[in-house]
Amino acid sequence: MKIHWIDIDIIFLYLLILVSIGFYLRKQAAQSKEDYMLGGNTLPWWMLGISNASGMFDISGTIWLVTITFVYGMKSLWLPWLWPVFNQVFLMMYLSVWLRRSKVSTGAEWIVTRFGDKKDARMAHLIVVAFAILSCLGFMAYGFIGLGKFIEIFIPWELVSPYVPFTVLPQYVPYFYGIIFSVIAMIYAILGGMSSIVWADVIQYAIMTIASLGIALIAMVALAESNLDVPAGWLNPFFTWELGLDWGNIHPEVNQKISDDAFSPFGLFFSIMLFKGILVSIAGPAPNYDMQKVLSTRSPREAALMSGFVNVVLMPARYLMVIGFVALALLSYKELHLETAGVIDFEKILPSAINQFAPVGLFGLLLTGLMAAFMGTFAGTLNAAQAYIVNDIYLRARPKSSVSALQWVNYTVGVAVVFVSILLGLFAKDVNSILQWIVSALYGGYVAANILKWHWWRFNGHGFFWGMLAGIMPALIFPLWMPQAQPLYYFPIILLLSALGSVLGTLLTPPTETAVLKKFYREVRPWGFWGPIQREVMQEDAAFVPNHNFGKDMFNVSVGIVAQLCLMALPMFMILMQWISTGITATILVVCLLILWKNWYLKLEAE
Repeated sequence: MKIHWIDIDIIFLYLLILVSIGFYLRKQAAQSKEDYMLGGNTLPWWMLGISNASGMFDISGTIWLVTITFVYGMKSLWLPWLWPVFNQVFLMMYLSVWLRRSKVSTGAEWIVTRFGDKKDARMAHLIVVAFAILSCLGFMAYGFIGLGKFIEIFIPWELVSPYVPFTVLPQYVPYFYGIIFSVIAMIYAILGGMSSIVWADVIQYAIMTIASLGIALIAMVALAESNLDVPAGWLNPFFTWELGLDWGNIHPEVNQKISDDAFSPFGLFFSIMLFKGILVSIAGPAPNYDMQKVLSTRSPREAALMSGFVNVVLMPARYLMVIGFVALALLSYKELHLETAGVIDFEKILPSAINQFAPVGLFGLLLTGLMAAFMGTFAGTLNAAQAYIVNDIYLRARPKSSVSALQWVNYTVGVAVVFVSILLGLFAKDVNSILQWIVSALYGGYVAANILKWHWWRFNGHGFFWGMLAGIMPALIFPLWMPQAQPLYYFPIILLLSALGSVLGTLLTPPTETAVLKKFYREVRPWGFWGPIQREVMQEDAAFVPNHNFGKDMFNVSVGIVAQLCLMALPMFMILMQWISTGITATILVVCLLILWKNWYLKLEAE
């Protein structure tokens, strides 16, 4: 369908509201570093939770979820564990509390609380800052070009060109759109800081929820009149060693997609995915917008509530949209025209389905919501990049800068970061593989060192630096050496090398100062291998109560992961009108929520 003037008005109204929010909150954000980077730690936890969820409701992720749900059906529920999506459960149960107790502004600043301020801590600080800035630039660059290509599908250049006083070659139209929306996101992000980002995200979430309900309703009406033609096992979330899906008699080309994904044997793939996901989750949040939202909460208790709320508001709304589009796509598969140069491109299911099924008004809401999701993620990532550059580089060199000087530094850094990310996006075809390696390498090298920093008292800054470096280097090389291999399968090797670098780097160098460790242990109160430090703290303070909650936390994590899966599956079973499965899922969810209410919520510390 062609975009209607009502849809265009919805888009322009949203963009006007965004810019207005930035200007309205400009004075508040300029009051201090904390007001700009963390919203002054005054924002309610539920708003931060909606904001965090909104940032995760992104275009590329939604396209991927629609694609895998179309292909794998209910078995697709497990595939987001690749990210891993259940890291929010670990944050909810204990890690957000630990992180917020540190009372810092960024993940790099946290290094000082753990390792002190000597040479090894400075080395650890350096590699975290590099990690954060590179990953932020990479995510912003890919988001920039991804948004441009998405918008081009719905707003053809022929509609826009009469109002633009210059010519844009067809191959550069996506870049033009990407620049326009990146600049708008930049304006409200750098003017209003964290507060404007959160308010914009709340509005975006409301738009996406309305759009999700609309698509789900359209799908249910269509399903009431027709039956889905899917292979045996598509409606069953469970699996054996093999996946057991055969599209041969329905849409044979889907079998090729399953083969290309290289998730077989699925039992082995699932085992490694779960192993990796648990380790990545225990390591804690990477230094990006997710961590900044945790640090922006009012207290450790509210940090935990915020992380838990992310699951509650994100999963049902997102999966209503996902299963709605999947159901409609299955019912009208041949009308979607997924071919690109004679090859089926399953990632076109979402944009094609929007074009095919969204009526006027809802079409505009969907476009606005998905664009807003990009801008929310872009703005949140920009805020994180600014925080690291200003707080961990500029203020270390000029600690006595005035508030007004700091304001202009934030503006300048924000513009510079956006400019660099756009440059990377403009050359995306040339740097695509390099940036993929950077992101993969950074996260591949992140796990071992960041697990040990929480749980082993002897671990020091040297171990952190060499552990991350020992993980990053092979993760850069392996994709070149084994280009056809599924990256998940060489994760255990990267983990082993990173762990070896962490342990050797630690044991071959002196430990962190005892005073630094005691202060960290007393304030953060982690569980793990802290025996010597625990004894010294208790000698000084007999009233100190060590953290013995490992068993409780792990039990709550297990229950939380089951509840999260139910929040994902419930809207899918409902829209597909699988009422027995809906009832069973709802019952399991209620039981999980009752357990967590008693064993988690009521035991959260009021700090």
